[in-house]
Amino acid sequence: MSEYILAKDAELDLGDIWEYIAADSIDAADRWIASLFDAFESLGQTPGMGHKREDLTPYSVLFWPVGAYLIIYRAVRRPIEIVAVTQGSRDIPAFLRRRMGN
Repeated sequence: MSEYILAKDAELDLGDIWEYIAADSIDAADRWIASLFDAFESLGQTPGMGHKREDLTPYSVLFWPVGAYLIIYRAVRRPIEIVAVTQGSRDIPAFLRRRMGN
């Protein structure tokens, strides 16, 4: 049994990331997605690895960087829930307000 689940929006994020990178290189896109899935597995096994960012959001989520991307996840129960995967350069507070519905 997996130690994580992907929210529907996170699945869509992965598709968008793959398509963006694949425009230059399908092999690179496959490697990035594999790296993200490796990170999901690690976070599922050790949920406390992530960081709270109360300066960015009041939501009960943790952040974990993978290259230029941020994995945003909830670790309040097992399996953890991957809420989003996005570029770290985005306006994260605005992104999370849209994503989380406030």
